[in-house]
Amino acid sequence: MGVAQLITRTVGFPTLRLRRLRMTEQFRKMVAETQLSVDDFIYPLFVCPGEKVKREVRSMPGVYQQSIDNIIRECEEVYKLGIPAVILFGIPERKDEFGSEAYDENGIIQRTVRALKKEIPELVVITDVCLCEYTSHGHCGIVREVAPGKYEIVNDETVELLAKEALTHAEAGADMVAPSDMMDGRVSAIRKILDENGFQNVPIMSYAAKYASGFYGPFREAAESAPKFGDRRSHQMDPANSDEALREIALDIQEGADIVMVKPALAYLDVIYRAKQEFKVPIAAYQVSGEYSMIKAAGLNGWIDEQRIMLETLTAIKRAGADLILTYFAKDAAKVLKGS
Repeated sequence: MGVAQLITRTVGFPTLRLRRLRMTEQFRKMVAETQLSVDDFIYPLFVCPGEKVKREVRSMPGVYQQSIDNIIRECEEVYKLGIPAVILFGIPERKDEFGSEAYDENGIIQRTVRALKKEIPELVVITDVCLCEYTSHGHCGIVREVAPGKYEIVNDETVELLAKEALTHAEAGADMVAPSDMMDGRVSAIRKILDENGFQNVPIMSYAAKYASGFYGPFREAAESAPKFGDRRSHQMDPANSDEALREIALDIQEGADIVMVKPALAYLDVIYRAKQEFKVPIAAYQVSGEYSMIKAAGLNGWIDEQRIMLETLTAIKRAGADLILTYFAKDAAKVLKGS
């Protein structure tokens, strides 16, 4: 019997509708069209200098700035939960105009990567490639004053530093690098420098469609990366545009990106869907800090069922077409999905 015939035969029969409502939870899972899995998750972590440091981020309950020793312990728990990957964001010991610690071979991220690959070699370690956490002005690249009180990011010089940063991450043992800066041409520059130095097998996950979003506020507190002046609209995307996102993604794929990301996730599910339909590469989506914090705050106030909303939003991101989901809920979701 076809679907149309089945619908025709069942519409209007209350008894059949009641049977559907009594469907067991196990059978509901069996016929679910979208299956959320722990294997989908990448867990973001914030690494800071010092020892035995674990500072909760005020605007992100349950998320911490942690020193390398505590990051190792955190990643041991992550690995035991079956979460396959983490992505690292660094808070440097010093900041300067050029973000020097970002590409220092003994910088905070480089040391963290070496420690993690020594202690938990099976865990996939991804590194964020950007300068915003490392610059004294908080912007994603080198800034110059073009008129009194007017500044711009110097694209090409910034790209050279980003490529250098990615190389130091690969040399430290990173399994994947993830440029998040949105500079033009940075994917090809990173691919070139990695290939020339024997890291042909280190993939690039590009923040290809990164919107100039209001959802990033809590992250900027966690990473201490808020701009000291201006904003990032000159190089991040207009939230009104989706065709542009497809062009940006296509360019990054042409330049050598192995995985492309849409960020944020929930306000851009349509972009995730379009990207999945258009391109035959893995699609990542970042459930960003503002999305996490809104759900957390409402849950803590008893306004929503936090666990239910967490799983519903993650399922929506997966249903839209994301193959990988970067989320601060990774550990909580993994515990629910594994029944622990």
